[in-house]
Amino acid sequence: MAINSEQRPDPDVLLAHVQEQERRAMRGKLRIYFGASAGVGKTYAMLTAARKLIAEGQQVLVGVIETHGRDETAALVDGLEVLPPRAIPYRDKTLSEFDIDAALERHPPLILMDELAHSNAAGSRHPKRWQDVDELLSAGIDVYTTVNVQHLESLNDVVGGITGIRVNETLPDKVFDEADEVMLVDIPADELLARLKSGRVYQLPQAERAAKNFFRKGNLIALRELALRRTADRVEDDVQAYRIEKSIGSIWKTDAALMACIGPDGDADHLVRSAARLASQMSAEWHAVYVETPQLQRLPSAQRERILKTLKLAQDLGATTAVLTGKDVALAIVEYAHSHNFSRVVLGRNSSSKWRFAWQHTSHLKNIADYAPDLDLIEVGQSRASTTDTENEKNTVSDNISEFASSRVPARHWRYVYAALASVAAGLIATPLFEVFNLVNIAMLFLLTVVLVAVKFGRGPSVLSTIIGIAVFDFFFVPPRFSFAVSDFQYLMTFAVMLVVGLITGHLTADLRYQARVASHRESRARALYEFARDLSGVLLAEQISETTQVIIQRAFRAQATLLLPDDGGHLQAPALPVDGLDMGIAQWAFDKVEAAGIGTDTLPASNFFYLPLVAPMRTRGLLAIQPESKRWIMIPEQRQQLDTFAALAAIALERVHYIEVAQDALIHMESERLRNSLLAALSHDLRTPLTSLVGISESLAMSKPALADAQLHMAQALRDETLRLSALVTNLLDMARIESGEVKLNLQWQSFEEIVGTSLRICSEQLQTHKVETRLQAALPLINFDAVLIERVLCNLLENACKYTPANSLISIAAELNGSVLEAKVYDNGPGLPAGREEAVFEKFTRGERESALPGVGLGLAICRAIITAHKGTMHAAASPNGGACFVFTLPLGTPPAMPDLEE
Repeated sequence: MAINSEQRPDPDVLLAHVQEQERRAMRGKLRIYFGASAGVGKTYAMLTAARKLIAEGQQVLVGVIETHGRDETAALVDGLEVLPPRAIPYRDKTLSEFDIDAALERHPPLILMDELAHSNAAGSRHPKRWQDVDELLSAGIDVYTTVNVQHLESLNDVVGGITGIRVNETLPDKVFDEADEVMLVDIPADELLARLKSGRVYQLPQAERAAKNFFRKGNLIALRELALRRTADRVEDDVQAYRIEKSIGSIWKTDAALMACIGPDGDADHLVRSAARLASQMSAEWHAVYVETPQLQRLPSAQRERILKTLKLAQDLGATTAVLTGKDVALAIVEYAHSHNFSRVVLGRNSSSKWRFAWQHTSHLKNIADYAPDLDLIEVGQSRASTTDTENEKNTVSDNISEFASSRVPARHWRYVYAALASVAAGLIATPLFEVFNLVNIAMLFLLTVVLVAVKFGRGPSVLSTIIGIAVFDFFFVPPRFSFAVSDFQYLMTFAVMLVVGLITGHLTADLRYQARVASHRESRARALYEFARDLSGVLLAEQISETTQVIIQRAFRAQATLLLPDDGGHLQAPALPVDGLDMGIAQWAFDKVEAAGIGTDTLPASNFFYLPLVAPMRTRGLLAIQPESKRWIMIPEQRQQLDTFAALAAIALERVHYIEVAQDALIHMESERLRNSLLAALSHDLRTPLTSLVGISESLAMSKPALADAQLHMAQALRDETLRLSALVTNLLDMARIESGEVKLNLQWQSFEEIVGTSLRICSEQLQTHKVETRLQAALPLINFDAVLIERVLCNLLENACKYTPANSLISIAAELNGSVLEAKVYDNGPGLPAGREEAVFEKFTRGERESALPGVGLGLAICRAIITAHKGTMHAAASPNGGACFVFTLPLGTPPAMPDLEE
């Protein structure tokens, strides 16, 4: 029968789905109550659901609830456990904010966090409440929260265009998309207006103002449509996830990714948000790129800063960002689109229907269409806000340009001065040559000067040099000399050719100079990466890695770098030399959460350091604290990507050194264990014969004729008992050596566990005389495949330990029951129990329950028990007894017993 390949599930997709489920299983669950605006009943619905869970016996903690004076909402809060807020001083008053540390310490199963997009007061751990919620989820705490549609980052400008009000508190769409559940709370616009008029949304004075502004019926209808559409997109994602989970064949073709092209002006944010919404609707990956040409490199710093912030916004909205370089913007975009297999390119539009680079005279939209007819070009219109703010933006840009120009007056001034002096110098050099060379050769001298100026100072000074050179050539060399008058018309053509050739030559030379500078920067980054990888490949100590990393990063990034390594407990160690401004609290938080913090991030962005965890394949190996010379530097995507690469190399090097140390320790441990086992085996064999002789001699003395005196008989019995104890110790040593060497062959047979328990109790009956014993065996236990002698040894060792470490008349219990695919057996008592924190250490060889004790033994019994159980492919551990003492639990696999013959036949 042929298999339909289209119905076969994609193993990569299934694996990704399973990995995502595993990741989500380790986090808490996030439920968002989503609505079109305030007053629809999100908080009320959340509290109602919480009360239902409390009625079912679940614990719920109220983290933050904003009632806004609504009596119905306040009534639902009454009786719920509310987390006290944290007081934060702010200027001349005190603000109340959510206490995340107290919530993490309480660690409730579920916490209620109203208004997810809320901005925290300065001094809080995170700038935004959604970041607090993310930390709660990472700690395994479930969260219920509320969000309005205008708070989603991708819809912020759309809502602002509808209502005329721009909301400042937003949250990234990925928080909404990654929520486990989204509950839409929806009511018609007329009903919401009725609530508003009755004072059930805001107090009456505030409600009147809201009705005249935000709460207009048209606004509410439009917001309701946005909320419904956004929820529908979310449901579509859930349906697709369900199809993947159930291996249902996809009914959609593969969606092509989007590429948004960012320009340098103020409406780029609108383009980014539009592209993010489009990518979300299409369930497509998207990239945001910015092409930097030689002209754009001369933008004022304020405008370049805005471009970087736009790229950061695109990254927050889920885009992969990149900064491209090239002379031809359209060609760079087409090459990037082809190399990444993009079929759709999103571009903006200005008032002249040109693309966002307004000073370019050629439409980049048309050029892209000419270069790549197969690309779908999507043109995004201007936002209303950008249209109304165009004049202000122009004024702001003009001010920035003036400020930028004034800040660079000395450098720019001297560049042009040197260019003018170069043309004058060319004239002085040509003066004594005037009688030797004709005017054509002298004109070539001025053109050479233009080329040299362009190479040294760039395009602008080369243009000035061209103009001054023509003027000097005309005044001093073209007849009539020392006059700008021209006697022959052909010299005008000479001047025109000189001007055109000078301008073209200067332009081409300046472009080559720019490309050479870009290539030099790329080469320096590649060389730094190569040198770093080369230096790390030869280090063998963590200290060498730390020193190499700090030196290379300081040289490559012009930033102060500090590498922090954790101790065995996972706590970062402070540097040997104090570093000004380095906050070990922030560093530890970034290390624990495996998230970057500080400059350019959403966590404590006001810090002067950038904290980057060193994440290796197995675990986080350290943290890199970087203090750049300029905060703007860390926002450049290329710099951040290269820094991430450096961090990954350092993390892998630290992990390599760690495993070298682990391998060396393991080798030493194996050799020492082998030597010790050989020694113990040799001693055990050599001691067994004399010990057996001593037992025989002591017994012969006790039975000798004539009978011994009482004191002598007591000595003979003591000699026998101590010899038997020493013989048992030697037997334990020999058994331990045999088990670890693999010489023990299990005699596995299907046997009754109840019989082994009874046999063990009979063997230990003498030691158990002073204790009470009870058995709690599940009825009708199946036959188990095990070595009866060895399992009997395990039970006897556990019973002897219980007798040894519990007072007389203590209760010792033996229990056994089925637990899934294993038989779970327990031996527990009501004695003093195990020392705190030593539940695992008692299974080590030569380890006893009490460090100093007069009780006989060398600490091998439990080690032998675990080795026997492990040989049976079971597990063994210690725990607290239900009766207050010690409890030892071991498991044996059930297997499938053989079929028993029917005796009636």
